[in-house]
Amino acid sequence: MSLRVLDAGLLTTVQDAGRVGWAHLGVPRAGYLDRAAATFANRLVGNPVETALLETTLNGVAVRLERAHTVAVTGARCDVRADGRALPQDEPVTLRRGTELRVGPARSGVRSYVALAGGLDVPPVLGSRSTDTLAGVGPPPLVTDDRVPVGRPHAAPVWSPTSGRAAHEPGVLRVLPGPHVDWLQDPDRLDGARGRVGAESNRVGLRVLGADLRRRAGEVPSEGVVLGAVQLPPSGEAVVFLNDHPTTGGYPVVAVVHPDDLGWCAQARPGDEVVLRLC
Repeated sequence: MSLRVLDAGLLTTVQDAGRVGWAHLGVPRAGYLDRAAATFANRLVGNPVETALLETTLNGVAVRLERAHTVAVTGARCDVRADGRALPQDEPVTLRRGTELRVGPARSGVRSYVALAGGLDVPPVLGSRSTDTLAGVGPPPLVTDDRVPVGRPHAAPVWSPTSGRAAHEPGVLRVLPGPHVDWLQDPDRLDGARGRVGAESNRVGLRVLGADLRRRAGEVPSEGVVLGAVQLPPSGEAVVFLNDHPTTGGYPVVAVVHPDDLGWCAQARPGDEVVLRLC
């Protein structure tokens, strides 16, 4: 049971809940960036929420099903077609063997999630099937003509009216003061700081440009950093660390993003406005 990749798109990777517990050895967690959207997709097809699925980036993916499968597509809004026929997002659909499934470019958001009943059965590395784009751990990003094995279905698919989208105000990231907030020349500017998403954002980190968070000169000793940490290099362009972030860093961590708001970071497009709010 497998699927064949017809068009891998800009960046399509296999992701699950990540390889938690290896940071002390320098291995990032990886895993799906938009947790709500990915776990929703898995629930729709009857998978445990941590099951491996596809994560697309901006321009989607096209695959051919080599067996009949139940699939669901969530996350970034896009056109989904099976042999040219329009399919809904956020609902499970059973498709016959040989169907060409195309997940189109994102109209809003960045990353769509494609779950298949049974999950993607690539070999796990350190307990996870996730692609790590920074450390190169796990399966490499998909390329055209790849064949990806699919496991046996776990349970009957379910339908839920829940969209899996974050409920907080778009563009507002709730933050807690970081361990180096005193490196800011004016710590009061952290609450309400405004910027925009930079084009160099990726699975490693979301770049925030123009937030005018000025810091004092120097560097901190390299130390461990966590998911959601907001690092502030000398340039003043903040970086919110996402799932493929390095496990250590030598720039001040002035804030940490609330875990429930990291899904917005996964779907933020270059130019989107960002507002930091202390919580």
